[in-house]
Amino acid sequence: MRSFVVFTLALLCLALLTPVSLTAQERDHSEIPDRYKWDLTDLYPSDSAWKEAKQRFIYELPAIQKYQGTLKMSADRLSGCLDLVGHLNKEFARLFTYVNLSLDQDMRVQSYLALKQEIDQLGATFGEKSAFIEPEILAIDSAILQSFLTSDRRLDPYGNYLDDLLRRKAHTGTGREERIIANAELISAAPSNIRDVFLNADFPYPEVTLSDGRDVKLDPSEYSLQRKSSIRENRSKALAAFMGRLNDYSRTFGTLLNAQIMKDLFYMKVRKYNSCLESSLDGDNIPVQVYSSLVENVNRNLGTLHRYLKLRRRVLGLNELHYYDLSAPLAADAARQYTFEEAQAHVLAAFKPLGNDYVAVVKKAFADRWIDVYPTEGKRSGGYSNGWAYDVHPYVLLNYNGKFDDMSGVAHELGHAVQSYLSNTHQPFATATCPRFVVEVASSFNEALLVDYMLKQSRDDDVRLSMLSNYLDGFATKIFRATLISEFELRIHEMAEKGEQLTGVTLNSLYAEIARKYYGHDKNVCIVDDDIKADWMQIPQLYSEFYAYQYATAYTASTALSELVLSGDSAMQGKYLDFLFSGGSDYSIALLKKAGVDMATSKPFELSMKKMNHVMDEMERMLDKKK
Repeated sequence: MRSFVVFTLALLCLALLTPVSLTAQERDHSEIPDRYKWDLTDLYPSDSAWKEAKQRFIYELPAIQKYQGTLKMSADRLSGCLDLVGHLNKEFARLFTYVNLSLDQDMRVQSYLALKQEIDQLGATFGEKSAFIEPEILAIDSAILQSFLTSDRRLDPYGNYLDDLLRRKAHTGTGREERIIANAELISAAPSNIRDVFLNADFPYPEVTLSDGRDVKLDPSEYSLQRKSSIRENRSKALAAFMGRLNDYSRTFGTLLNAQIMKDLFYMKVRKYNSCLESSLDGDNIPVQVYSSLVENVNRNLGTLHRYLKLRRRVLGLNELHYYDLSAPLAADAARQYTFEEAQAHVLAAFKPLGNDYVAVVKKAFADRWIDVYPTEGKRSGGYSNGWAYDVHPYVLLNYNGKFDDMSGVAHELGHAVQSYLSNTHQPFATATCPRFVVEVASSFNEALLVDYMLKQSRDDDVRLSMLSNYLDGFATKIFRATLISEFELRIHEMAEKGEQLTGVTLNSLYAEIARKYYGHDKNVCIVDDDIKADWMQIPQLYSEFYAYQYATAYTASTALSELVLSGDSAMQGKYLDFLFSGGSDYSIALLKKAGVDMATSKPFELSMKKMNHVMDEMERMLDKKK
């Protein structure tokens, strides 16, 4: 709740026409049918229209200065200033979205790299010109500020923002200090930007020869496919080659991550926090104990993860489980391909428990081309939802390969997109931004709905075994792996705070140590080969300060919420939809508590562990029947 700029996530695209089967080998974005690409003309009709809008923004920007030194004079001056900044924030978010989405289609395009630099510079200028606002508000006598809020209804949308600002008073600088901090934004994104361009556009992806004699280039999409191969030789080769190539650049990645941590240290110090963790979590008013409790709870429950790994080893019929086996399909049905049209049909059916209005938004996302579906050369890897354009709609980036977990990814990103859409349409701009801590709840919730729906469609044990294994993969990834990353991130920040060096060598060693603890390497539960030491180099969340832990907390919250909704509790459905409508109208913990989950307790985590063990019980019964 640091500001009232809209930053959320996005979702999907509808193609109910003739099914087209596209794979990672279909490389040219221009040859993909339009119905599988997002339509950026909803933002601006063309690049030239974007440039005209940018010039209008630049023309309007100096108007902020007329309020400097006057905010304490009247409620009218304060509300006028906040309305203007809100308007500019909204326009800037739209400008920023267009450039980033355009670049993410192909990160090799120099013209969009140039526009990205332009918009980053403009953002820093915007921050500098508005830097006086928060120090001036904090200098207003509390009684006078309260009288402003009482007398001017135009200030109502900013009540939560002002309350949060007062809460963070000790961490807000003077006007001069805030201008310096704003100007630092010009360089603060450099580590992340360089890493993204290098890994997505310039990285020399390795090639391997598969078991059938084919030579393939292991770009992120192909690497993902081979990690899920039913042929063990291909999985092993792919992981060794990809991790080995990453490690060839350990000095570069180590330098980039160290620069990111130095940035976090800078903001910790100028904001007068005791640690980088406290600095990051305080933005959403999250107690540090929530983070430390998650790490402690997960470490106490590694036995549950180890049970899952032993079950995986049993299903695969292996004497020894290796890290490269963690994405291997556990049943023949897991190799099934789902066209994007099939994925659409399944997710629409799965979301019915949330009601017709929710499903209607998803249909709109498909039909109105909110989504860029398939992997192409130079496209940003992974997936995301971008809901920053408040007056337009969310956008979703996918790299769809047709596997079940790709379909699950569609459900996941749609959870983000619909939450952004509902928040933007039910909240004023000032409170539309969903707090970071809650944004992964809606996405994980939708994954649970999809698994529940797919399980109900079949009584065939092989199919059910495949679905249940995928569900368990979610627990293993979203809770345990996310917390592994979070523990690694916490440790490297603590090292930096003590003045210790962070190099590729030290980061490799630390990551391997934590990974081997989590996966039971020394207990022979899962062998974490030496290659895995480079895994941290491909984790983008390390460049979004203390973000990964929220996958785990959100997964535990969504597990509890989805169980209640799927039980048929109509009141619970209403509470959950109210949560989606709420945006940033309250603090994260309070929003989830209203929805029915108290994240200040360990109960959601305990329920998740109980659910995970229950699923494993069912899988073991099915396996025993097959003997």
